[in-house]
Amino acid sequence: MGSIGMTPAKLTLGPVLFHWQPGAWRDFYFRIADEADVDTVCIGEVVCSKRLPFLTPLIPDVIARLKAAGKEVVLSSLALIMSERELADATTLAADGICLIEANDVSLVALLEGRDFTIGPLVNVYNEATLGTLEALGAIRVCLPAELPEARIAALAAAAKADLEVQAFGRLPLTISARCYAARTCNLAKDGCRFVCGEYPDGMAVETLDEVPFLATNGTQTLSYRYADLLAELPRLRALGIHRFRLSPQRVDMVAVAAVFRTALNDAIDAAEADDQLRELCPDAEFANGYFHGQPGHAFVEGD
Repeated sequence: MGSIGMTPAKLTLGPVLFHWQPGAWRDFYFRIADEADVDTVCIGEVVCSKRLPFLTPLIPDVIARLKAAGKEVVLSSLALIMSERELADATTLAADGICLIEANDVSLVALLEGRDFTIGPLVNVYNEATLGTLEALGAIRVCLPAELPEARIAALAAAAKADLEVQAFGRLPLTISARCYAARTCNLAKDGCRFVCGEYPDGMAVETLDEVPFLATNGTQTLSYRYADLLAELPRLRALGIHRFRLSPQRVDMVAVAAVFRTALNDAIDAAEADDQLRELCPDAEFANGYFHGQPGHAFVEGD
């Protein structure tokens, strides 16, 4: 895989960030296990702890199916821990000895200290000192925040002992709030939300006053409106020493999306053709790669 002489590239499927129906969530991961050419699969509830009871009964079977298919399974934590119940859930998750844990909130890091763990993209790893501190505590893999430009990624890659990962596809996770945007939009209280976020399985678009979509919300989470597309940037990222690439699930054929990225990483297709295939798979999506190029995140910079 990948260019001669380089560390083999690996694909990670990030956790489903949206509130999908439990059966659809389970079937999605079963298909990923059986058909997707990815190396690592992250599962778990990242956005809202109220959704977790829908998934908990299904997680053991999903883990078993993924592991039987030879996938590495990583359990992703909640990104904002605010209550005693959520802290108890985090403590239980940290005690899991079966899978690697991905910390999306730094409070979980203290619970994981002394054992191997990974860091998710919602932890702000912007500089070498932060990276080194997390590595010293046990982080063996770090998915970098979405907004880092190429020069900052290069500096972190040069200093890293842990494997670094960059999100290459899907809406970018930007922030988590204590307030639920979906409930507020429907004039509901957060505690009585009726799980209306489930009506937006790819996120709810947010428009400017000129009716131009520029962000998406997902319950308490803010995401980019446009999907990240770093197909053209893969060779540059590989040259920097990045060998892991994250695909964030959207309601598209993620098995086919993974196949496009794998083919591109294997140098079996040029970036233009790969981009054409990606756009055919996501006909309703708009794409962006601006952050990598030091431009506004919503921008799409054509290849050099």
